[in-house]
Amino acid sequence: MPKVNINRDNLYKALGFDSKTYTQEQFEDLCFAFGVELDEVTSEREMIKNETGVEDLNASDEVIYKIDVSANRYDLLCLEGIARALNVYNHKTSIPKYQIAPPKYGAHEKLYISKEVESVRPVVVAGILRDITFTQESYDSFIDLQEKLHANICKKRSLVSIGTHDLDTLSGPFYYKAMAPKDIKFIPLSQTKEYNAEELFKFYDESSSHLKKFLPIIKDSPVYPVIYDSKNVVCSLPPIINGEHSKIKLSTKNVFIEVTANDRTKANIVLNTMLTMFSEYCQTPFTMEQVNVIDCNGVSTGLYPQIEEKQINAQVDYINKSAGINITPNDMVTLLKRMSLQSKLSSDQKSIIVDVPVTRSGMYFNNNNNNNNNNNNNNNNNNNNNNNNNNNNNNNNNNNNNNNNNNNNNNNNNNNNNNNNNNNK
Repeated sequence: MPKVNINRDNLYKALGFDSKTYTQEQFEDLCFAFGVELDEVTSEREMIKNETGVEDLNASDEVIYKIDVSANRYDLLCLEGIARALNVYNHKTSIPKYQIAPPKYGAHEKLYISKEVESVRPVVVAGILRDITFTQESYDSFIDLQEKLHANICKKRSLVSIGTHDLDTLSGPFYYKAMAPKDIKFIPLSQTKEYNAEELFKFYDESSSHLKKFLPIIKDSPVYPVIYDSKNVVCSLPPIINGEHSKIKLSTKNVFIEVTANDRTKANIVLNTMLTMFSEYCQTPFTMEQVNVIDCNGVSTGLYPQIEEKQINAQVDYINKSAGINITPNDMVTLLKRMSLQSKLSSDQKSIIVDVPVTRSGMYFNNNNNNNNNNNNNNNNNNNNNNNNNNNNNNNNNNNNNNNNNNNNNNNNNNNNNNNNNNNK
């Protein structure tokens, strides 16, 4: 299970609790009721000492909660997501409604895909957060969520990687290309010198940089993926590093997020998670702007993000039977709403209609898996019937063969007996 490190005082503030009166035991009870677990209470100073054996007096001693969350709850990998979910659970806020805002300047930003990327990292999606306001805490959380996603669903960037940029430093449209490493030249994040990608890989390979472990993902490819803006400014060299030019700062007001991947489903989940979690800091909360992604043939692959809710219709009797419970339909609706799932009863009150938000991607997969399981069961039944028929046929054939063999043996025995009698005579 993933662990999320969250500053206790910041979390309590977001939950409307007073850290002087609200106890750790009360928070543990809340976590248990909701379905997560407070695994450890520590501090930055204590974590550094445990890792290095040396106490860093400059490190913070503010309390940090390490919270265990479910593996498929990517919306709980940051303070924003956990606080949002717990506030809905505690009836302190309503379930957020994520919305697509119209393009600020009348037309969607465009991102063009080059054919060459098919051989190295074929998928790209993107979206925009407009008029956002960062604080140091939310900025740190924004960076940390990227790392959490990279470590979990992104499989250490091998499947998916995230690039975030100050949109006001760039000029659309954008271009997703694949080029020879020596032809990609830019100043990487946190550096002051320009490198080509070949030189940059050598620099990271010979250093102790944390980026070193990601180099093998594309190192042996003859071409590397790269995203440019219309002025030939490198935005990112995925999945390794962003460009220094478009670095996110506390003063950033408009954020361009691009996600490259080998898996389109996971790319969408990651993009949607980043946008939904931090859209609360936009001037119009929970809104985001779409980007038009255009393939190598000039055809739009769609507008991203795609955040339409999905509906699931569940039978009340089936829920009670499957979960081994016995609660009323109205109670089910109330409990689902506490878990941020907008729900209502059908007209006959025999089923519940649940609106699944884009933040709960795991429920989409489970729904698909149920369909697959049904198909598998049908196939298994058919296979069993076929096997039974084959077994019956084999048994019949064996019986017939045995009967024939017995008859032949009897005939042979009779013949032998007759011959013996004749000889005796």
